[in-house]
Amino acid sequence: MRKFWMFIALWFFVSFSITAQAPFPSADEIKQFVNSKTCVVLEANTMSVYNTYIRKAINGYWKITPFEFITSDDFESRRNDPAYSFILLTETKYEKDKSGTVYYFLNLLQGKNVEEIGKMPEVCAVPLAVAGVDDLEYGYKLGAVLSFIQNHALRISENPSLTGRRYLRFYNSYSPEVKKKVLLLRKEDLAPDVNTDEKIKAVYPGKFEIVGDEEIIRAVQEKAEGKLILHKVGPSENSTSGICFKMLIGTDDAQMYYYNEHMISKTYPDGFLSSDFKRIAE
Repeated sequence: MRKFWMFIALWFFVSFSITAQAPFPSADEIKQFVNSKTCVVLEANTMSVYNTYIRKAINGYWKITPFEFITSDDFESRRNDPAYSFILLTETKYEKDKSGTVYYFLNLLQGKNVEEIGKMPEVCAVPLAVAGVDDLEYGYKLGAVLSFIQNHALRISENPSLTGRRYLRFYNSYSPEVKKKVLLLRKEDLAPDVNTDEKIKAVYPGKFEIVGDEEIIRAVQEKAEGKLILHKVGPSENSTSGICFKMLIGTDDAQMYYYNEHMISKTYPDGFLSSDFKRIAE
């Protein structure tokens, strides 16, 4: 796919040439988004598994605006038109990340007549996967991620003063609610010192279940009440460098309840850490 390079505003410095921060949408641009047609940019390879996943997720979950599936060439010809908004994958690298890992973000952008993609109003951006990873690693969570993006867009359209919620750390204000929910966790997404029931119980008093992909898929599809899935993005469980992104998303309300990221090292492996459990236990 022709993925697009774009600055994503986190606490790292980007290593590519776009240096301007993608702007928050203004109140007028939020109104434009609400009245727009959302164009979902597909891979050029028509047999792409990503295309299958994003089509299914959009058709099943996207309700806030009319939508259409388009090519990257269509995106280039339409992106300056505020009548359109766009859901697309972008690639990001970080100067602090010496591993050189490329991360995919799922972006919701509003059309605007600007020269650079990085200057288009960014309604929301969520880490989705590491470049080169098997599509199966994120495909089963795509419905939950897309539902969160839609939920986020709906909220700021109702109250444009909340555009700062684009920074996902804002959602940590909801973390005290986590203990009232049931965490659905894959063992491979957990750090080694918290990858069993006994180890987790030693640091976290709330309810949780270590499950497989099938249980998570079912919870997302059925919008299971009171459950949170862990969306973890990182190079691999054996990595000693790179960035690990961690998000807890509700399957019934598409709410993000926790967001964090850390630099991977021998001390802090790629996975949900004991320190993350301790934070949501507070």
